Amino acid sequence: MLNLPASYRAVFWMVLSCASFAGLWVLIRLASQELHPFAVVVWRNFIGLLWLTPMLLMNPGLIRLDRLRGHMRRAASGVIATFATFYAVSNAPMANVLAINYTAPLFATIGAMLFLGEKVRWVRGLALAVGFLGMLLVLRPGSTEMTPGLWAAIVSALATALSLIAIKALTGIDDARAVAAWSFILTTPVSMVLAIPFWSWPTAQLWPILIGIGGCAALGQLSLSKAFALADASAVMPFDFVRFGLITLAGITIFGERYDFLTIVGGSIILAASITLALRERALNRAQGQAGSPDT
Repeated sequence: MLNLPASYRAVFWMVLSCASFAGLWVLIRLASQELHPFAVVVWRNFIGLLWLTPMLLMNPGLIRLDRLRGHMRRAASGVIATFATFYAVSNAPMANVLAINYTAPLFATIGAMLFLGEKVRWVRGLALAVGFLGMLLVLRPGSTEMTPGLWAAIVSALATALSLIAIKALTGIDDARAVAAWSFILTTPVSMVLAIPFWSWPTAQLWPILIGIGGCAALGQLSLSKAFALADASAVMPFDFVRFGLITLAGITIFGERYDFLTIVGGSIILAASITLALRERALNRAQGQAGSPDT
């Protein structure tokens, strides 16, 4: 695989990330039948860090303190996103949660408009409008009950938007392995404190699932960081449909969830809008390198 072009390797890591996160969500739902989702977060972080420890020991120069501030910003949003996601996956249909989570790039674009002064022309504006239309199809306010799980999914999307911005900045200046490792190093102690009111110890039968959660989380984070380091988001984002398909299939076959047509369509629309934004961002970045290139 080392001889393959970077774009091919990026696709491999993205698909592997999708499979890892799909497996993670299935294991979260299973573990939350016994433990509170916030307690599951602790084991996700702690065991995930254990999975990454051999890599850190073999690469002692990987963890550098000079970029700690950027990693702390990523970890702060990551803690909120993780707690909200675990609660949502445990208490709402998984395909609905993922569809809402796909709005994270949309929120990230809005954040860039408000706080970074980025201009939004008609292409990006249309993508935003279409994306939020897709979210309305998934949520259908007034006809669908807004449960705590769905509200948690919205919080997760907002926090993930901030996390995506931080990951993008970090993968440009730091090793993708360090980005993944720091997220576990910084979030593990914080999650332990936050989960104290909801704490209970797992039974012996639950340990294989918890070990799997940590492994899937570590592999998913590492794979996603490597994919973004090897290629533009626009090149790998289309393959996130793999995650949508796997999670929807798991919800139906393993947990007996039933999804209506509008939920599937809405989720697909949201992801398509996110891909459009990624493509537009790549076009703008290329245009900035060419004098006189218009922004349409």
